[in-house]
Amino acid sequence: MRYFEDFRVGDVYELGSRRMSEAEIRSFAGQFDPQPIHLGEPGEPLIASGWHVAATFMRLYVDSVVSGSAAEVSPGIDELRWLRPVRPGDLLVGRMTVLGTTVSLSREDCGIVRQRGELADDSGRPVMRFVFHGLMKRREYRPATSADVRPDTLRT
Repeated sequence: MRYFEDFRVGDVYELGSRRMSEAEIRSFAGQFDPQPIHLGEPGEPLIASGWHVAATFMRLYVDSVVSGSAAEVSPGIDELRWLRPVRPGDLLVGRMTVLGTTVSLSREDCGIVRQRGELADDSGRPVMRFVFHGLMKRREYRPATSADVRPDTLRT
């Protein structure tokens, strides 16, 4: 199990890969992003919805990092960029890099891991990049108790 303390700035996690199929692209688009270019309507080249590409990253990330971590939730993402169209047959390769770590101010039992997520095609060309934050449980957290308060520090 990986905890907050196990994530170090500069760590890189290879997330594996997934090949995008025409059927998946059309199915996702039909359900969530029914624009002609994502549905492959006549006269339109078929490209995957950016949200489908992001969801593909999430699946790789969950399988490779979250499932073996004391992960809680994500407090958000920043700087999401779709850099190149994804087409049927493209193989997407994922990577996550730790950019920073800080103890959470609102959840003393957790820390926030700032991460860069990337998907590239099988030629190594980036197709998506974003910065996101993951809330991870701390291994070494112990809540303060009344026994931790020294009597000489109490004021009435």
